[in-house]
Amino acid sequence: MQRTKAPFSRRVIPSLAFLLAGMLGGLLQIASGADNSQGTLPPLGPRLLERGTNRDTIRGTFAPAVGRVTPSVVSITAERIVRAPHGLPDLPFFFGPSWREFFEREFGAQSAPKQRQRGLGSGVVVSSHGHLLTNHHVVDGADSIEVHTRDGSVHRAEIVGSDPQSDIAVLKIDAADLPPLDFGNSENVTVGDIVLAIGNPFGVGQTVTMGIVSATGRGGLGIEGYEDFIQTDAAINPGNSGGALVDVDGMLVGINTAIVTGGTGGGSQGVGFAIPINMAHQVAKQILEHGKVSRGYIGVGTQDLTPPLAESFGVPRMKGALIGSVEPGGPADRAGLRRGDIVRELEGKPIENARDLKLRIGAASPGQRVSVVVWRDNRAETFELELGERPTGETAQGSGSREEPGALQGVSVDELTPALSERYGLSRETRGVIVTRLDPVSRAAAAGLRQGDVIQEVQRSPVKNVAEYRRAVQAAAEGPVLLLINRAGNTMFLVVASK
Repeated sequence: MQRTKAPFSRRVIPSLAFLLAGMLGGLLQIASGADNSQGTLPPLGPRLLERGTNRDTIRGTFAPAVGRVTPSVVSITAERIVRAPHGLPDLPFFFGPSWREFFEREFGAQSAPKQRQRGLGSGVVVSSHGHLLTNHHVVDGADSIEVHTRDGSVHRAEIVGSDPQSDIAVLKIDAADLPPLDFGNSENVTVGDIVLAIGNPFGVGQTVTMGIVSATGRGGLGIEGYEDFIQTDAAINPGNSGGALVDVDGMLVGINTAIVTGGTGGGSQGVGFAIPINMAHQVAKQILEHGKVSRGYIGVGTQDLTPPLAESFGVPRMKGALIGSVEPGGPADRAGLRRGDIVRELEGKPIENARDLKLRIGAASPGQRVSVVVWRDNRAETFELELGERPTGETAQGSGSREEPGALQGVSVDELTPALSERYGLSRETRGVIVTRLDPVSRAAAAGLRQGDVIQEVQRSPVKNVAEYRRAVQAAAEGPVLLLINRAGNTMFLVVASK
């Protein structure tokens, strides 16, 4: 599987290839103090109760819809300064790989020359005050961002806020004459609908491609934290990320974000994914109103039901989310939920699987009271609980956010779930926070920390969750940090220098 965030970096993963059709790798949050005053989004379109004949008739031309949409779609150029990946000259063969690793670790990060990397993406105008929607991965880590409009004008852009979990970012440019695109309602999108993808593929200029909706509600792809994609065969290529997916009426129904490729070329194979506009609207609204995104949280680890599991738990139908772990003292624990419960309904609506539960809880507001129906001991039981706020390691961050200070700058961690433990070959008894993102030129990377490592202690103090980790890091101030890490079941100490 190859997943590319072009053109800043390319990573090859065996089998299928996922291309994030923009650029700039990593998910470190960046945000600026961009002015988001008077930022209002267009309302979502009405939910259709009946499908009109205009949606069911194939038209001879899409020119009227394209003409309305294209002035609202922009091209984005983002640049950042990075160190060259090979700052050292080739060492003689007799040094061997271990010596090369030593020299690169000790001297490479400091001696590697800096270079400028540029990546391309697209964006959508969503307010008359110059606010744009694009993908988080298009602008992540950027030192400068330029927006090119259809009339040829160029604007410097600032990041109002960005949400790595949904891959949505809100930008602001100083332009008041750009027409915002009308929002549709992605709940109306149905398999077989004709859609148009608009963006700037490969930097050739604004391009429109046509296809149909191949599937809705796609997830489990490992691209983002919250996945509910619209799948389309409309051609999406590098540079299309952050661009518009519209229906035949020119209404925005999705933000293009990724494709599957069949090889190393990075081209479209007819399997593209877009973030539904309803999700993007919710994220952008929170960023504009609060400067960040807050998600509901109940404090459970869940998994999908399989036929053997359904039979073992006596479930009459194989739908729901099986609770594999409950956070002590969390919202679910306080409400009386326990391991082995199967969540069947949330607020009176059926739960299909673990991803469905995560999406719907995440879309709710912290502090909201919800009703859940669980299957326990061969009968249904109802519980009322008050949602908490998803821990910092998983919340989106906006203009008020900041990176971890000091030695561990460039390190992103998350809660260690049963699924992550299995993925990285860890026992279920392992405790700590797992490294999910790591800046390759950070001091932590130079010290030997790797993605997938579990940090179990900071300065000899145990950390069992993201909140404890952050407190320990902050207490370390600007000095060197001693870490105890667990790597594939083996523990070791690392010292991360402060300078």
